[in-house]
Amino acid sequence: MSTKAFKSEKIDEIKSKIEKAQVAVITDYKGLSVEEITKLRRAIQQDGGDYMVTKNTLAKIAIKGTDYEPLAEKLTGPVALAFGFKDPVSPAKALKKFIDDVKKGEILGAVLDGKLLSVEETKALANLPSKEELFAKMLGSINSPASGIVGSVNAVMAQLTRAMAAVRDQKTA
Repeated sequence: MSTKAFKSEKIDEIKSKIEKAQVAVITDYKGLSVEEITKLRRAIQQDGGDYMVTKNTLAKIAIKGTDYEPLAEKLTGPVALAFGFKDPVSPAKALKKFIDDVKKGEILGAVLDGKLLSVEETKALANLPSKEELFAKMLGSINSPASGIVGSVNAVMAQLTRAMAAVRDQKTA
């Protein structure tokens, strides 16, 4: 495969990921071994994302004219991109957890809805609950009043049954 064809293929690969992505997080991977990068990639893929190390020039070409164009200013030095396809929070969350565990690498920023996020904003994004957690909390909030009503009705029924049993016991005695 010629170099030009290889580069074109890589650009197309990045473009296809960008088209599907809800968020793109940029990281510095200095100091990470291939084994650690593979472990990180698997963690992000489990959450419905992808992690790729790519040449900055190819990434700049691929993001040109997209919502992710603001990433171009961060594409310097050895960087990798993490994409979130299902949930904008999960790649940032997985990256933050991995970096905290191995004490290597760092988050450099992200692009969400066409806006470049700072390192602090990206870390705040990582601290947000995932969609599943939000759905569970919402369902719990919706279910809570119904559970309270059921408990109240059951308590009234139990008191009525005890009162009727006490009256029955008095009459038989």
